[in-house]
Amino acid sequence: MNGINGFVLHDAPLAPQQLRQALKHPGCGGYVAFEGWVRDHNEGRTVLRLEYEAFAPLAQREGERILSEARARFGVERACCAHRVGALAIGELAVWVGVSAAHRGEAFDACRYIIDEVKHRVPIWKKEYYQDGDSGWVNCERCAAAAPERRSGPTEGGHGHDDHHHGHAQRTR
Repeated sequence: MNGINGFVLHDAPLAPQQLRQALKHPGCGGYVAFEGWVRDHNEGRTVLRLEYEAFAPLAQREGERILSEARARFGVERACCAHRVGALAIGELAVWVGVSAAHRGEAFDACRYIIDEVKHRVPIWKKEYYQDGDSGWVNCERCAAAAPERRSGPTEGGHGHDDHHHGHAQRTR
């Protein structure tokens, strides 16, 4: 996948300038991007670094499904999501979403939809390493609270959040 209208996992730093260039289209007047960076704290603890792990075949399929849904639902021309895997330092770019559409409203809405759905549905896990020497897979409490319909059971094209353990005990986003 070249990044246009695609979901990609990267084990090297992301290049948002190249990703953005791939979204240019003469029929698009709106472009929106979201960048998620590694922060130095979480839930009152100092974070030193983190690792992302993914089940790549399923992540790819689900990521592509989300982008396809966004294009159909919001009528956007192009959409891309790039997510890092492996070890990341504080301040590094962990996830990038870009959308181009005829109008800004559709681009904003689609971008928000994509990042929210990726966080909820794609099997990518985050392990944080803390200043006190401890480490842990980050729980998914906020995303579960934000998506009560997913906790009620499987849906067409999706999954029930409580039923889905992301492939690892205690390894959720």
